[in-house]
Amino acid sequence: MGRSKLKALKETTLNTFFQISSDLGLKDQYNYNAQSGIIYWNNGSEIILKDLFLYPSDPNFDGLGSLEITGAFIDECNQITKKAWQVVKSRMRYKLNEYNLTPKLFGSCNPSKNWVYSDFYKPYVDGELEPYRKFVQALPTDNPYLHPSYIETLKQLDKVSRMRLLEGRWDYDDNPALLMSLDNINNLFTNEYVDGGSKYISADIARFGKDSSIVMVWDGLRIIEINQYKGKKTTEMADIIKAKAKEYRVSNNYIVCDSDGVGGGVSDQIDNSYNFVNNSRAVNGENYNNLKSQCYFKLSEYVNSNDLFICDTQFKEQIIEELTVVEQNNYDADGKLAVKPKEHTKELIGRSPDFSDAIMMRMVFEVDKPKQLSGSMASYFGLS
Repeated sequence: MGRSKLKALKETTLNTFFQISSDLGLKDQYNYNAQSGIIYWNNGSEIILKDLFLYPSDPNFDGLGSLEITGAFIDECNQITKKAWQVVKSRMRYKLNEYNLTPKLFGSCNPSKNWVYSDFYKPYVDGELEPYRKFVQALPTDNPYLHPSYIETLKQLDKVSRMRLLEGRWDYDDNPALLMSLDNINNLFTNEYVDGGSKYISADIARFGKDSSIVMVWDGLRIIEINQYKGKKTTEMADIIKAKAKEYRVSNNYIVCDSDGVGGGVSDQIDNSYNFVNNSRAVNGENYNNLKSQCYFKLSEYVNSNDLFICDTQFKEQIIEELTVVEQNNYDADGKLAVKPKEHTKELIGRSPDFSDAIMMRMVFEVDKPKQLSGSMASYFGLS
């Protein structure tokens, strides 16, 4: 029995288990060891409580490697990563042959716009859900034991919360400030018809040791390779990017690195590369509060018109999660167009949007076309 954080599991899901088991007259059929986090049933079965949060120290959930289980239940499965779901599923192997059992993994959650939506709800609605999967819609009104006041409370919530929690609507998000639709973001990984073109490299460089540096190789508007690096010095990252440029025959003036913080130390080591400063002025005098906003709006044009393709799917979940929360700042206000700051995204997803920023920076070559190797060097830095 798992959840994103063990503390939340014990404070919520476990208490529900105690209540239901008592109501069913099973309270004397098990013992719970709080220290080990295991429920020992009198018949020899066990329920193991597990923390399924994605910790940077264990990105592949190796901590679950020795786990052998027959089945699993994950509460609020929308709060864990798809990787965690897959790893738990791979551990369901205990005594299956001995008892001729079919392993089952059950997850519950409220409507959410992430991998659960993409993998379960959307295929269910489209009639394309795999035969080994089932989606069961459950509404508060289906529960005859709920106190009427709870339903009345849900009715008084804001529109989006009411649609999610009371009506169980997965297509709840009618926020006009969002730059890209979830369907079009999902299409990024299926738009195989997008043609290639000139080769580019975009790199988001980690500002702190715990963050990741992301290097993307582009063939026109096709992302053909994505690499994630941790704990690298600026000199090491510069060498990595130069090696990728040589491998894919990318000209230096088709390389963009963010130059905020330590990123500038990488870009300075790659002659003629584009130094991307997020808060610098929008190019060509366009009506954006800074270059970052200008490039995110340009990215939204390509995403919503299905003119961009991501061939490398190893970070699909993270990319989808980051792009779905890119939002226009002060949507109803007049003035220059802007996106909400990075701190807003961090609050929503719990980490830095390194992948979406790396994709966004590639758009600088769409709003400020690369110059040929002639003329003032300032042209290579978007200053002309």
